[in-house]
Amino acid sequence: MSIAVELAELRAVADGQAPFAYLLTVGEGARVHAIALVPAIGDGEIVCEAGRSSCANAAARPDVSLLWPPGAPGDYSLIVDGVASVDGSVVRIVPGRAVRHRPAVGGGSDCAPVELTSEG
Repeated sequence: MSIAVELAELRAVADGQAPFAYLLTVGEGARVHAIALVPAIGDGEIVCEAGRSSCANAAARPDVSLLWPPGAPGDYSLIVDGVASVDGSVVRIVPGRAVRHRPAVGGGSDCAPVELTSEG
């Protein structure tokens, strides 16, 4: 199932999620590092303050993901993949792909891609 959402609408989708997200980065040895934070969705980018390890990981390996848990049981989580840049403790992420995801009734998963198109 596909649901197209323009980048300008990503904020509205995220507003229906939990009030925080997990920033997922990859450290040395390909270990995933996750922290909870409150990102701000701006025009064309998502900005958040992160700790030393997350910033170092994102600077060295800029492919990152943000995962917003569902706003209510049974709802979709929101997963946004993007490319990060780091300035001090500020991580700026340009989204490239997003999907709404939840377990499917009877097993498996129920994914709904979110189309990320920029405003023209």
